[in-house]
Amino acid sequence: MSTPYPFTAIVGQDDLRLGLLLNAVSPAVGGVLVRGEKGTAKSTAVRALAALVPEVPVVAGCRFSCDPGAPDPACPDGPHGAGTGVSRPARTVELPVGASEDRLVGALDIERALSEGVKAFEPGLLADAHRGILYVDEVNLLHDHLVDLLLDAAAMGASYVEREGVSVRHAARFLLVGTMNPEEGELRPQLLDRFGLTVEVAASRETDVRVEVVRRRLAYDDDPAGFAARWAGEETALRERIAAARALLPRVVLGDGALRQIAATCAAFEVDGMRADIVMARTATALAAWAGREEVVADDVRQAALLALPHRRRRNPFDAPGLDEDKLDDTLRDADPGTDGHDDDPDPDGPGGGVPPQGGGPDGGGADGGDADGGGSDATGPEEADGGRAPAPAGGGGEQRPVRSGEPFRTKMLSVPGLGEGAAGRRSRARTEHGRTTGSRRPEGALTKLHLAATVQAAAPHQRARGRSGRGLIVRRDDLRQAAREGREGNLVLFVVDASGSMAARQRMGAVKGAVMSLLLDAYQRRDKVGLVTFRGRDAEVALPPTSSVDAAAARLESLPTGGRTPLAAGLLKAHDVLRVERLRDPSRRPLLVVVTDGRATGGVDPLALAARAGRLHASEGTASVVVDCEAGFVRLGLAAQLARDLGGSAVTLDELRADSIAGLVKDITAAGRAA
Repeated sequence: MSTPYPFTAIVGQDDLRLGLLLNAVSPAVGGVLVRGEKGTAKSTAVRALAALVPEVPVVAGCRFSCDPGAPDPACPDGPHGAGTGVSRPARTVELPVGASEDRLVGALDIERALSEGVKAFEPGLLADAHRGILYVDEVNLLHDHLVDLLLDAAAMGASYVEREGVSVRHAARFLLVGTMNPEEGELRPQLLDRFGLTVEVAASRETDVRVEVVRRRLAYDDDPAGFAARWAGEETALRERIAAARALLPRVVLGDGALRQIAATCAAFEVDGMRADIVMARTATALAAWAGREEVVADDVRQAALLALPHRRRRNPFDAPGLDEDKLDDTLRDADPGTDGHDDDPDPDGPGGGVPPQGGGPDGGGADGGDADGGGSDATGPEEADGGRAPAPAGGGGEQRPVRSGEPFRTKMLSVPGLGEGAAGRRSRARTEHGRTTGSRRPEGALTKLHLAATVQAAAPHQRARGRSGRGLIVRRDDLRQAAREGREGNLVLFVVDASGSMAARQRMGAVKGAVMSLLLDAYQRRDKVGLVTFRGRDAEVALPPTSSVDAAAARLESLPTGGRTPLAAGLLKAHDVLRVERLRDPSRRPLLVVVTDGRATGGVDPLALAARAGRLHASEGTASVVVDCEAGFVRLGLAAQLARDLGGSAVTLDELRADSIAGLVKDITAAGRAA
């Protein structure tokens, strides 16, 4: 077994270390979500924490880690008699992004359940993680239904498996830690709220800190055991402090004054529901225990707010998590006039303290040497001037400054025709593991969703030949039938946006950006991947390669400049290149091409004919498409509608795009054959 990197050797990252340690002191805090760029010690810190958590006593031979002092009466391996039990280290169980539902919650032996009536249950990762740590790397990429199951188990402290009338329940209490890179997409606000705390991490920009990160990492890679031995004393001291804080925790008093500050803070920041108040109370209590105090003070409440509230304040998917600290201080003072919001004599070894010297600054770097630039590119800035500056027709002069987008609105449903098999989502029809049952089929691998009626029907004709004499049904493996289900999938929505001079009227471009922003919001809610291609001047560019981060697409859109010619064909051909690569990379995810333009094309010889040929290229490959017609004025040329016909898709005006519009009908994307 490899030697983990010592927790106390991590440079800086104070919030990350504190959030993990508070959950080790009080698992009731509800876990921690670690957000940050790659290479910032997120995974390193989580794996290192396991060595600090005290050992747990378990019933010998119990697959569900029952406590011998208070065994679970519903344990599938029970009932357990009185016994001394054995001690073992707390486990750190990792949930892979591609895990199945059965791997997470466990699986029943359906054949034995039907033929013998016994609950033959194989535990899953939730059972393995009971009384330990459950770590989900890239939790934002986990399928929604798995996240729902995971967070439900964390909230209830138990896992339930229900399969065709056969039920199994077992305890599942664990310290939940999720890590994510926001560049790859966000969690839904409902799921963010289920994590007790959140911390933001970033690589330090201080040279000395980065030097120390690299020095320690290289030393660890050269001799992991020797490096860990040099930090053994600090690790032991921190382990003992965690145990002492756990012992002190039941004696910590949360006074009425602190409780009023917690309630006032949650009300002032307009967080939904009461979970934030409860999490803040538990976090403040854990902070007091960590500092060795038996009473919660104002500094504990303030620190608890900074950890428990930022991710609960997002009002829409494009809001960045954060907290106004000046407003927080004012709220704490108003809620308790007898204090200025800070402890008069703060303990120098108080919240966040007590970890051995790190050799780095307060904003610290990761133990694995975070990337200096976070791996992401800057938002698209103004492009180079169009060479030659030839006057662009239809108002297409030189480059103009970016225009703010208009107010987003709820859009009509745009979907890809047919039945797909892509990643679970909420847009187009697809064969999925979750949804309404539409039929049955033979299982290709492990049986996950039994179709009971079809299984009984397949087994019934063979009962006499199999020698059935009693009441039980004799079922063989070949009789089992998998339920065929239909649900919804997420798609790749590729936006091709005209940023030329013909779109540059400020009021008009603001409305266009508002429409695209509305479609991005819809894509976020439907769990799509998105990409952004823009065209202006003499060429087109990929402003954002396909990604799950709709936030990044919104940022690129806001900074999009306008002006110059209208190379429509170049935009469509660039989109074709993007889709060709994505079909190789993710063949099961079907694309939806959304072209936002007035249909005009300038530059080169016969630009409209070139655009028509590029559109027919997409149509020949069966790409579902829609053209958002941005043409304005009394005289309309109908060029966008013609482009939609070339693409084999549909056209919808900006007004018709609104879900509450009465100007048009609901527009579903139709294939070329259906359109004909």
